[in-house]
Amino acid sequence: MGQFVEIHPDNPQKRLIAQAVDVLKKGGVIAYPTDSAYALGCHIGDKNALDRIRAIRKLDERHNFTLMCRDLSELSTYAVVIDNTTFRLLKAHTPGPYTFILKATPEVPRRLMHAKRKTIGMRVPNNPIALALLEELNEPFMSVTMIRPGEELPMTDPVDIQDEFGHALDLVIDGGGCGLEATSVVDLAGDAPQVLRVGKGDVRAFE
Repeated sequence: MGQFVEIHPDNPQKRLIAQAVDVLKKGGVIAYPTDSAYALGCHIGDKNALDRIRAIRKLDERHNFTLMCRDLSELSTYAVVIDNTTFRLLKAHTPGPYTFILKATPEVPRRLMHAKRKTIGMRVPNNPIALALLEELNEPFMSVTMIRPGEELPMTDPVDIQDEFGHALDLVIDGGGCGLEATSVVDLAGDAPQVLRVGKGDVRAFE
């Protein structure tokens, strides 16, 4: 059974954040809160950890993961921002409950890109714990919403996550409630913005 830690949702304890990041660096899989729902995370370069997440969620090889970034500057290292309009849209909606589909740069491992389009889902979460993890790690990490296999709504209670999946996870962070609505997904890799999923984030600016 993996570790279970309570981290303050507004003022994350540095010691506990460092403990969680140490788990990520060692190839572990964590469950953590975001501004939309609880999610699973692992190190960007760890294929074994990624495969473990696929097994937990029962995802196939075609499922696209999200790259969590701490800010727009970091995001632009891993994604190609096509034009000024795209940049303005990103700036206005980060941090926030959005996943943006963008063309990936060579910094992104090929296995994480969409096979044909060479795109990657990216987001900057507006959650103190998630941002503290990213700051301590000093690089992005891979993420996917914590949803039970066969269900549509995310899990909302970290105790339930620990009870059901703690045997397969290295660490579960209890950061309080964070809702059960997934992010809005917006494709910014084409000629015009395309809303792929309406979730927690307001999408009117992209329509």
